Amino acid sequence: MTDPSSPSPNPTAKSPIAAPADFSVGNLRTWLRDLIISVVESFSIITFLYQPVKVEGTSMAPRLHDQDRLFINKFAYDFEKIGRDDVVVFYYPRDIQKSYIKRVIGLPGDTVRIEDGQVFVNGKPIDEPYVPDRYRDVRSMEALKVPPGEYFVMGDHRSISSDSRDFGPVARELIYGKAAFVYWPMDQMGVVR
Repeated sequence: MTDPSSPSPNPTAKSPIAAPADFSVGNLRTWLRDLIISVVESFSIITFLYQPVKVEGTSMAPRLHDQDRLFINKFAYDFEKIGRDDVVVFYYPRDIQKSYIKRVIGLPGDTVRIEDGQVFVNGKPIDEPYVPDRYRDVRSMEALKVPPGEYFVMGDHRSISSDSRDFGPVARELIYGKAAFVYWPMDQMGVVR
């Protein structure tokens, strides 16, 4: 027996479970807006913070190879100091139309000396795990005090690298980025150390 005071079921009333939403114009606009914002933000980050560069040559092997593509952080040194062992990109001091990528060995005020391929900084031999034995050389260099505002840089492939042993320390204003991340080729992908 039914209670006459209870409402009768309405066969045309909507169910409390919502049907799947159609892909409406409003949804399409939201999706396109989100896509455009993502593309603009990605472009801005790459353009203003990171810059893609291509390695030319093998002076930074085995970590970086000829034709590797990587991102450099263009503003890293606005917020932190250049450190020993950082891999930096700079304008070549003898022709600022060219860019080089090398590792920082000596900081301003350091004394750098090389004896039969062994690098000494401030009189102490430094450990260089990034330079495999097959890439070492036996070059020597008399002690050099790195001037204020300049950096002594070397390639990891010592036997073929043109670096501060040849062109001297690099002025801070010529250094425009810190190597951050290799993105191509895929098998070399990773953070630059």
